[in-house]
Amino acid sequence: MTMDTSTKIILPIFFYLILTMKFKTTPYHHNLLKDNDRLAVFYEAIKEYDGENKLAYDLGCGSGILSYFLTSKFKEIISLEINEKTYKCACENLKKFNNIQIIHSDILKYKFQKKADLIICEMLDTALIDEEEIPVLNYAKKFLKKDGKIIPEGVINTIQLVNLEKHHLHWDENANYQKLSKETVYSEINFLDDINPKVSLKLSLKAEKNAILNGLKITTYTKLNKNIIAGPLPMLNPPLLIPLDEKHIKINEFINVEIEYIMGNGIESIKTKYI
Repeated sequence: MTMDTSTKIILPIFFYLILTMKFKTTPYHHNLLKDNDRLAVFYEAIKEYDGENKLAYDLGCGSGILSYFLTSKFKEIISLEINEKTYKCACENLKKFNNIQIIHSDILKYKFQKKADLIICEMLDTALIDEEEIPVLNYAKKFLKKDGKIIPEGVINTIQLVNLEKHHLHWDENANYQKLSKETVYSEINFLDDINPKVSLKLSLKAEKNAILNGLKITTYTKLNKNIIAGPLPMLNPPLLIPLDEKHIKINEFINVEIEYIMGNGIESIKTKYI
């Protein structure tokens, strides 16, 4: 199964740039708020939410922008943030809303008291390797109602053969590399499912040209809901480039590789090899 990047949906929302200038942020979250396309897809997904609207959890709320989007939808919003400086920013940004409770806590140590209609969790990164999206959701969705929903709904991961100019593990931020195969979907994750964070896959990828192979590229697309698939965006899952031993390959040759990692355990957990 392959995916063409034309399946991405980018929804412009320029007027929120004005809003971001008013939000107090840390330098990192300021960059997040400048990613207009990222804000747009989450705004649209929240706007399209059609479930019950009594309680929503915003897990890892950052500066509070997604909680802000929820204010007109929900009677009660509980927003958790572990970083003290970021928590204080969120408190300041959302202080006028009486339906939001902002809590300074590690989500994995927080004792949830109520079951929610919606969980928002944006601890996203490429293949969910570096951030804690999976361990957090595996814990927190026990406190989601039976018919409750999660935004985003899940992710779609693809992989392809590449020739890397820089032969070390790095993110695709203006990196130079040559694509040697089509993008192939290797996993689709629904966040409502029970998710094993340990990933171990054997893949066969077809080369499209004669070349020197020395790496893999992983790209993650975020499924906000059934209508919106987004990514990669500037601050949402830049592709990950992973080195392999150098190998001469021929057009139409199938290259067999094994990849292992643990979601939430960091890029240090990645292992790859030819098989």
